[in-house]
Amino acid sequence: MAGNPKITFIGAGSTVFMKNIIGDVLQRPALTGAKIALMDLNPQRLDESAVVARKMASTLGASATVETFTDQRQALDGADFVVVAFQIGGYEPCTVTDFEVPKKYGLRQTIADTLGVGGIMRGLRTVPHLWKICEDMLAVCPEAVMLQYVNPMAINTWAIAEKFPTIKQVGLCHSVQGTAMELAKDLDIPYEEIRYRSAGINHMAFYLKFEHRQADGSYRDLYPDLVRAYREGRAPKPGWNPRCPNKVRYEMLTRLGYFVTESSEHFAEYTPYFIKEGREDLIEKFGIPLDEYPKRCIEQIARWKSQADEYRSADKIEVSQSKEYASSIINSIWTGEPSVIYGNVRNNGCITSLPYNCAAEVPCLVDASGIQPTFIGDLPPQLTALIRTNINVQELTVQALMTENREHIYHAAMMDPHTAAELDLDQIWSLVDELLATHGTWLPEWARSDRKVQAA
Repeated sequence: MAGNPKITFIGAGSTVFMKNIIGDVLQRPALTGAKIALMDLNPQRLDESAVVARKMASTLGASATVETFTDQRQALDGADFVVVAFQIGGYEPCTVTDFEVPKKYGLRQTIADTLGVGGIMRGLRTVPHLWKICEDMLAVCPEAVMLQYVNPMAINTWAIAEKFPTIKQVGLCHSVQGTAMELAKDLDIPYEEIRYRSAGINHMAFYLKFEHRQADGSYRDLYPDLVRAYREGRAPKPGWNPRCPNKVRYEMLTRLGYFVTESSEHFAEYTPYFIKEGREDLIEKFGIPLDEYPKRCIEQIARWKSQADEYRSADKIEVSQSKEYASSIINSIWTGEPSVIYGNVRNNGCITSLPYNCAAEVPCLVDASGIQPTFIGDLPPQLTALIRTNINVQELTVQALMTENREHIYHAAMMDPHTAAELDLDQIWSLVDELLATHGTWLPEWARSDRKVQAA
């Protein structure tokens, strides 16, 4: 396409993430003159992000322009691409609430941003704001493509497709390519020599193929190597976070025959097998990091304070390529140069063993025609069965949002594998009541609890 694209970033106060995405964009020759519109409700964080974006452009010699907005519709006006990255309610009070209230009932969590009672509450807080972005996009940039980086990814993608089916959207996560890099490291194989194919739902997709290119051009299945390395204690190798040894996913590989794409700390709370009252042996055996996400939030906040000072005083900001898909998508749609990404989209029959209207994570071709999901067919039956336990929670949360029927919030919590393994029905009902009451105005009005909260 001629000219320069306008890229609007909603939630630009997430400066570190904005830096990764905009830094990637500005390294693409066809995008160096992009019009960058940064929008956030926090003026201080917004100004910090603008400083970073402008210094990156200067460092790279890019001609991009950077504008800031606190008005969402103004920022979206005329956009070609809309990047969304925000957390409604932040670490305090909402993330703290999502962890501390369930603990009163004996329900412990690790990340709580995708599934479980934490994921349900996050979805209830988040989707109405995503819908408002969709409304504004239809008014001022109806042809723009939304690149959505917000959790709970599957609930968000599903809810947008249900209420605003004409919005061009894709949910993006780095778990597929990130995990492939981890596994290559575990096997001491260069990532560039790995070939894989993954499909499922966000945070519960599986590598249907994971192979190593041989000298003669053929490919060798790496699953036997991964199982052997785990059983011999050679894998997993230490990763970036010493609190998260990544044993859960390897254990599930030996049970299912396939490796899941999201981390062990996430996966431990998507299933009923690992976090159990009175089973501290499981926590120790698999190195499950309880309360991991709050710890990361505290560390990230502290790290950002020091980084912000460095960025403000620096003349230049060095830019390296991240593993996010956003710049690849924007470049492919804008120039027609094809690429393949893993995206979260409405299933529409791509995975035939999953519901037609769920949010599926599948390989997608991207070119001037947009984002085109590829056909997968049926997943192995054991993978389909496990994924459906998570889809049940997602579907009921979306139904609650679409119908404004609060009863479906309780139904979603009932169906959550980890919650159901730990709590009885009265506890689940009481826990949901207390979460709704505590979150209060962070939730849509119809969802706020007006029932008497019972003691745990």
